Amino acid sequence: MLIGMLWFNNDPKMELEKKIEDAVHYYETKHGKRPNLCYVHPSMTQLERVGTIEIKKSRSVLPNHFWIGVE
Repeated sequence: MLIGMLWFNNDPKMELEKKIEDAVHYYETKHGKRPNLCYVHPSMTQLERVGTIEIKKSRSVLPNHFWIGVE
């Protein structure tokens, strides 16, 4: 993914899946296209997928940040 949207959510009460779903909804509303990839910091999850969104881990993404876009 070369271009994406950086999303931040540090709400400790919100599930990771909900945070990603919120980011997906915003991205889809703003860009008119559904994302299919989300990069997160490795400490955030062991999940590989949330719905149709592939989750990849990257140390270059800070904790509580989500780099979301289309692969």
